[in-house]
Amino acid sequence: METKNGWTRRGLAQAAALVPFSAINGTAANSAFKVGLIGSGGRGTYVSGILAKDPRARIVALCDIFDDRIEKAKSALGIETVKTYKDYRALLASDVDAVIIATPVYLHPEHFEAAVQAGKHIYIEKPAAVDIAGCRRIMRAADSANTKLNITFGFQRRYGQVFKKAKAALDAGAIGEIRMAHAHWLKGLPQLVTQGPIPRPTDEESRVKSWTWWRDTFGDAIVETFCHGIDVLNWFLGGHPEKAYGTGGRTLIRAGDIMDHVDVTFTYARNVKACLTGSYITPPFYRSVHEQFFGASGVIETSETYWSHYKSREDVVTEKSPRNIAIDSVEAFIDRVSAGKPENTGVRGAETTLTAIMGRMAIDLKREVTWNEVMGGQ
Repeated sequence: METKNGWTRRGLAQAAALVPFSAINGTAANSAFKVGLIGSGGRGTYVSGILAKDPRARIVALCDIFDDRIEKAKSALGIETVKTYKDYRALLASDVDAVIIATPVYLHPEHFEAAVQAGKHIYIEKPAAVDIAGCRRIMRAADSANTKLNITFGFQRRYGQVFKKAKAALDAGAIGEIRMAHAHWLKGLPQLVTQGPIPRPTDEESRVKSWTWWRDTFGDAIVETFCHGIDVLNWFLGGHPEKAYGTGGRTLIRAGDIMDHVDVTFTYARNVKACLTGSYITPPFYRSVHEQFFGASGVIETSETYWSHYKSREDVVTEKSPRNIAIDSVEAFIDRVSAGKPENTGVRGAETTLTAIMGRMAIDLKREVTWNEVMGGQ
């Protein structure tokens, strides 16, 4: 089958040249499946903590190149009897059934590809990669994966109860045909002001330690952070946009080379415009993160904590999220692995990342950039 970008799934899989395998690590009926964490920093520990509370899964291995992070993860997770690794390849060679990949973004393609080859179920943090080549590598690996594998990207809004209800209402025609959409990610980060210039890393250890400040390791704010809103736009609007135009820059940030604000307009099918506004430069106390979809007869607004249906000026229905949507995402992964009902979101996760990269390219080039141009790039 040929995709919209002209590639074929078979061609991508062949191009990957991955080593085939014949079996997937299984789990005994009614027993907890074994999970290894690759990247034992804050986010990896947080996701692992959610998973560890479910009796159907068990954290049995931690991997990180820094000993102190492994020790902090062990303490936070309340586990002492756990295998520890400095080399992710050694963890993947063990008997774990699944892995959580929460390493710096620039390492995602390498770690993801190796996990697929090892035949592990995968929960990997977003985004897919920092550049087009990395996204292609993710897509090839995902397409080559055994069909019994579960591959989930940490775009947790896809699994949040409030988001799913909002999408169902949209699909049922609650607001009519969508005419335009907005995604906002406004958040103050005090460290942008306090962190002064830093030297560019010259070795791998310093690169890992300072990865959030540099585009070639972080992907920039639009790729690493604002991609959550972009994923909702792609989901609710039925696919990736056709083109993008935008502006962005640095107002407060002095460290590294990433931007601290962006404004991008994406054009989707049927000429629907979706505007993304992302910023780190609001006051430290302020946060406004939500998406809006404007239809012919109403408006739907989504957020991590609620969803609202604007039926008229006086008639607005709001429902709060019963829990953190990250719990929904991790629980859905556990459900599928335990029940043997695989889902592979590798290509979809890469397409969302590529949408963000398209916005970044439009800002850099100061002109409109098309999806075809992105897919033709390296």
